[in-house]
Amino acid sequence: MESPRPSSDAGERLPLRERKKLRTREALVDTALRLFSERGFQSVTLDELCDAVDTSKRTFFRHFTSKEDVAMAPLHDLWRAFLVDLEYRHEPADGSLLVMLQEAVLASLDGMTAADWPERVRLNRQLAARTPSMEAHGLRFCQDTSRAAVDVLQRRFGLAGGEDLRPRLVMEVLVAAWHCALDVWAAQPDAPTREALAGCFRDACAALPECLTMRADVGAGAGAGVVAGD
Repeated sequence: MESPRPSSDAGERLPLRERKKLRTREALVDTALRLFSERGFQSVTLDELCDAVDTSKRTFFRHFTSKEDVAMAPLHDLWRAFLVDLEYRHEPADGSLLVMLQEAVLASLDGMTAADWPERVRLNRQLAARTPSMEAHGLRFCQDTSRAAVDVLQRRFGLAGGEDLRPRLVMEVLVAAWHCALDVWAAQPDAPTREALAGCFRDACAALPECLTMRADVGAGAGAGVVAGD
């Protein structure tokens, strides 16, 4: 049974004030990614960003904590949706937490319905690759999200606390699969799509069982001659 998700037209049903706030937030994200990509992350000041959107710094800080935060928004939105989904998602038939987490990621990815969301993520990945402060911000957010997800699993299913490492490890494995999928997807020459990212994530998850039992001597014969050569 699928967990409840907001419909794609949920934004249209919001009160006018909330719709205006949402449009401002979206404009800040789009403008930030465009300016940072064109001029470099460090070269664009917060004042310049706010001027370009015709809003105040006070309004900016109602939505984001920093330039890094607005630049990482596309992926942050995905993982916030993941935590909401995880609160209500029914466990799969086989009871596997890893499968449940994978399904929550895919459902959240399916919920990123904005037409330009894949392009936002592509720009985000390009920026993060050359901006250490963005990478550090993303890592901290990832750690916080992982802890929050483990808390949800422990609370919902009565799992033990810190002495049981399995919930944390299964979440770490999921995140590793996601990062591998994101790297493969971002390197593809085709226009980015949610469907392609979902496919890369499924492929990464499918490789998990074999990678956990992979032998260290795989392929050793093929490379032995190169190592021993001139």
